[in-house]
Amino acid sequence: MPSQTDSLQSHLAYEPQPLKFGTSGRRGLVVDLTQLEIYTNVLAEIRYLQSLPLDQGGIKTGDDFYFAHDLRPSSTAYVENEKGRGGLCQAVEQALKDTGMRAINLGAIPTPALTYYALKHGKGSIMVTGSHIPFDRNGYKLNTSKGELLKEHEQPINAAVAKVREELLRQPFSESLFDEQGMLRTRPVGILPAINDGLSAYVQRYLDFFSGETLQGMKILVYQHSAVGRDTVVDILKKLGAEVTPAGRSETFVPIDTEAIDAAQLATLQKLYDENNGPFDAIVSTDGDSDRPLLVAPATSGDGEKVRFFGGDLLGMIVAAFLGADAVAVPISSNDAIDKGDLASVLEPKTKIGSPYVITGMQAALSKGRKRVCGWEANGGFLTGSDIERNGNLLTALPTRDAVLPLLCALFAARGQKTTLPDLFATLPNRYSRASLIRNFPRPTSMKIIARFSPPVSGIQEVTYSAHNEVAAYDANLSQTALSESTVGQFSTIKTQLQSVFSNKAGFPEIVRLNYTDGIRVTFANGDVAHIRPSGNADELRIYAVADSQERADDIAVQGVAEPNGLLRTLERMV
Repeated sequence: MPSQTDSLQSHLAYEPQPLKFGTSGRRGLVVDLTQLEIYTNVLAEIRYLQSLPLDQGGIKTGDDFYFAHDLRPSSTAYVENEKGRGGLCQAVEQALKDTGMRAINLGAIPTPALTYYALKHGKGSIMVTGSHIPFDRNGYKLNTSKGELLKEHEQPINAAVAKVREELLRQPFSESLFDEQGMLRTRPVGILPAINDGLSAYVQRYLDFFSGETLQGMKILVYQHSAVGRDTVVDILKKLGAEVTPAGRSETFVPIDTEAIDAAQLATLQKLYDENNGPFDAIVSTDGDSDRPLLVAPATSGDGEKVRFFGGDLLGMIVAAFLGADAVAVPISSNDAIDKGDLASVLEPKTKIGSPYVITGMQAALSKGRKRVCGWEANGGFLTGSDIERNGNLLTALPTRDAVLPLLCALFAARGQKTTLPDLFATLPNRYSRASLIRNFPRPTSMKIIARFSPPVSGIQEVTYSAHNEVAAYDANLSQTALSESTVGQFSTIKTQLQSVFSNKAGFPEIVRLNYTDGIRVTFANGDVAHIRPSGNADELRIYAVADSQERADDIAVQGVAEPNGLLRTLERMV
């Protein structure tokens, strides 16, 4: 039996599970998110920010530091059926106190509202949220005083976390803040009282930018579910003149992934539309932390008013045109309609998936002298890399995912053109997308799939196959790379193996291109696209489909996740 003077590590009654960076922030299962783990990571990250120069996002000891949270139970409370884990905000508060920062709670507000307020004041911030992932997971996202952490920050932060973890685990148990379950001994129940300043500033941001315009005459249904911004969206729309009907409010957390709206979720939205005294011009919503938009609108068919989902990558195109962007940065998973339309001339090289990569792409555009810079992800989260002026009103840069701006821009664009949302989106090139996923798909298996079909030599980002089975390879700058005869043979084998899964029987013609920017993006002779990629935030394997019709894009996505013999499961069996 360990004594009180033995280390904390010797007393722990569980096996710690270190948090890892995802595409944005750190995420994990609630049962693994001890307050010790949250405290360890946040303490190390705050110390790292304190070591940075102020002009590089650094913070000063003793300064204000803002935090906020979503509506997941584990964000602020202890969850009985998750081994009593939770209380993430309490661990964050303790870490801020112990690094000499002045913690200020902005409450349950959207992630972009927190970031906007913190950037406006030149302070750091941290959002306790699991974003869109299932409610049995949670995490947090930390920002420097200049904005989001970028990939270049991850390695030094991980080194700092390892150092802090060693310090804390070596500490005598009698002196530790934590018990044998990795929870704060004091088990604080409450958190600091929240102030409303952050939310008020966020609402005012949009009232100011759209000053002089109105949504009067538009009827909007707001699907509230458990989104932290559910009342904020209603408030903004009402103040801008729309007639708003809130619906579908839930006190149980509902994971909404705006990148992968399935048939069941669309049926829920259709039911809300039918039951709430329509017709409506649109149904709008957001994911859990309200940084990703959801937009559907009714389209008349032989079956009456059927709601149609508009993916975030297409929504981004509408918004960029509305804002008059002269440079846009998007990830490789985006609908390739952008390559075929008016925005092609202002498109930066496509990035890996995740807001840090999009931000880096926007920074590259700014370094070239671009003035109206924006970006977005396939989930619809929209980022502005520069200030943008419109009708004499200024929208200051907010280089983090936002849900409210793209929703408002689409609504104002439709109203300004006196058209419906379906007709507005019909002005885009006729390329349609759909994303879907398999949950609880082990990440190691996903990575084996990617490795199995990836280039046998480094430095290759894209491979093309001609009608005569000639193989050409290109690097990240799209410069052609010389290939040995054996490497050509390996790429031919990769094509043959993939073609056995994406077969003629499944409706796929010949493979003509493989892109490895992030995952494996397969392009076929008829223009169909099937993009396979492991999630960066959870044990999920995703498929992004693009085609010349919505029906075909939907079909590819459905085939991808079908059980037990769909495309992804077939790839799984191959490894």
